[in-house]
Amino acid sequence: MILLADSGSTKTDWALAHNGSLVKRITTEGINPFFQTEEEISRIVHERLIPALDGAMPHEVHFYGAGCAFPEKNRLVEQAITRHLPVPVEIGSDLLGAARSLCGRRPGIACIMGTGSNSCYYDGQTIAANVSPLGYVLGDEGSGAVLGRLLVGDCLKNQLPAPLKEAFFKRFDLTPQLILERVYKQPFPNRFLASLSPFLIEHIDEPCIHRLVLNSFKSFFTRNVMQYDCRGVKVHFTGSIAYYYREVLDEAARALQIELGHIVRSPLEGLVTYHSTL
Repeated sequence: MILLADSGSTKTDWALAHNGSLVKRITTEGINPFFQTEEEISRIVHERLIPALDGAMPHEVHFYGAGCAFPEKNRLVEQAITRHLPVPVEIGSDLLGAARSLCGRRPGIACIMGTGSNSCYYDGQTIAANVSPLGYVLGDEGSGAVLGRLLVGDCLKNQLPAPLKEAFFKRFDLTPQLILERVYKQPFPNRFLASLSPFLIEHIDEPCIHRLVLNSFKSFFTRNVMQYDCRGVKVHFTGSIAYYYREVLDEAARALQIELGHIVRSPLEGLVTYHSTL
């Protein structure tokens, strides 16, 4: 029995699998070693994951997570997990998990578009090229956090029609002061901004909203994906933003003559298949 994890800044999806079949799915808070200490991660594993396993003991763990692209950060996550699950643990980036899930052992371009965004050219075994996403302040084009940031900016600078602006404040029970407090003074502003992005899909038929989302997706392609060799290679996506906004994502891709492949909400099922065929 193996335990798989796909972790972002907002949530961690865990899958217990046996002989290539999904046995159980569990969701806990997001785990990101760039923002959390070993103690904080250990607490999530101890208080949220272990009880949900109901006594099941995997013989190995494969954890793919945001912020897990550096040895020292990977060791931090590994130590937090092995405190409670004393079995071999593989730690890899969420991008490697996405590539293995979406492409298996074939070359392709794998992208994540959820709270954050990222992309890579995957040669069928390893990540051969990666344009740094740079986070939601400098990059992360097309992500939930950036879409939320653009929405808030347009709202506070009066770039939305008055009725739409009023609907936004009412939908989330927010004021300009509360928004500034959440973004500049409270932890995890990226999670807060991403939590506002559903307003966009709810109003995607509004020209100004459609344009905001479409341009952000085009920016993701031009500033990231098009730096790889896209000729004859499909571009695959995982993540909630890609999944729920797939029609606009497809529109952006077609405008730039990019061929899309799989678009899935979560990479877990693909990872179950990948690890069952090793």
